[in-house]
Amino acid sequence: MLPEQILKPAMRRNATLFDIADALGISTGTVHRALHNHPGVSAATRSRVLQVSKSLGYRPNLAARFLSQRKQFRISVNTLSGTTSFWDEVRDGINQGARALGVENVELDFRTYPLLGEAEEEAFQSAMKAESNGIVAFPSRPKNFRSWMKRAAKSQTPVVCVSTDAPDSGRLAVVSVDTMASGSLAADLLGRFLARTGKVAATLSALSINEHAEKFQAFRSTLQSLHPEMQVLEPIEDHDTESEAYEKCRALFRVHPDLAGLYITTEASIPVIQAARDSGVLSELSIITTDLFPKLTEELRAGNIAATIYQRPRTQGRLAFQVLYNYLADGRTPRQQVTLVPHLVMRGNLDHFLSRHPMGARAKAASVAPGNNDEAAELATFD
Repeated sequence: MLPEQILKPAMRRNATLFDIADALGISTGTVHRALHNHPGVSAATRSRVLQVSKSLGYRPNLAARFLSQRKQFRISVNTLSGTTSFWDEVRDGINQGARALGVENVELDFRTYPLLGEAEEEAFQSAMKAESNGIVAFPSRPKNFRSWMKRAAKSQTPVVCVSTDAPDSGRLAVVSVDTMASGSLAADLLGRFLARTGKVAATLSALSINEHAEKFQAFRSTLQSLHPEMQVLEPIEDHDTESEAYEKCRALFRVHPDLAGLYITTEASIPVIQAARDSGVLSELSIITTDLFPKLTEELRAGNIAATIYQRPRTQGRLAFQVLYNYLADGRTPRQQVTLVPHLVMRGNLDHFLSRHPMGARAKAASVAPGNNDEAAELATFD
């Protein structure tokens, strides 16, 4: 079947880079580089892109006009420093998204604040003062975020939330992992590991954060539905502070020495595990954690945690950037919610997962022969 026959329905509206990319199974970055004769695209790929773009009746859109006018976009990235690599990976994904599109008209301003609720408002105000064209933000205080968004709306500055949402704030979109799936998965796993009986708890940063509240809601409701004989304690809020997580969990283990399971919804897993170790209960607990980083990998290998639910931070960052850039460049209105399926990592699939992690993918991409750099770019986007 010819490309014209495959893609004819798409001609009912103006074709976009996404249509060409979807038809060929490649990234929008590769399509962009091929159309603008940038280096790093094989002759065969460029030929296929040009053929399909012609079949679709693709015409250079607002993005191309902006580029020709050398219009610059200033995008502010407002995120936490974090206690592990999670937010570093989100920021790396944003940088990766900019590189993948092959554009040179974007200036990224990273405004990184140390703790929840600390300097978050200042970062937003700084982004507005700098006349940012768009903002990628982590709204840890969604109620306050709504008032900040009023200023952004007045200046027509679109905001994309990453990792967690700020409902009814007027944000352009949110890119996050499926929080309900994450919480439900953790509950069902613990129920099965503990033979549907026992006392379980969960730690989170703050119930005011949409992401964590939804995870716990799904965790509790799934246990009540599938494993009604299990007891769920009130959640522990650690405010993303390692010392607070450690001390509160030491107290938890003292008060509930019969605790059988624990779901850690945040990146602050190591202080919780250390508190269990120091309390002498680590071997008695079934623990489900969140994400993956070197120290947590060691605990997983040692069998101290049963599983971890990976939230795909690089993909979250990359998609948040792409959603915002495409809106700024060609006015394409995104879905309001871009939701990713979480990955479950256990000791049995740990090595396989690590071999396909972005760090390994980039190493593999570097070994691709010259002339196939577009394929290397595709490999490097795995998450």
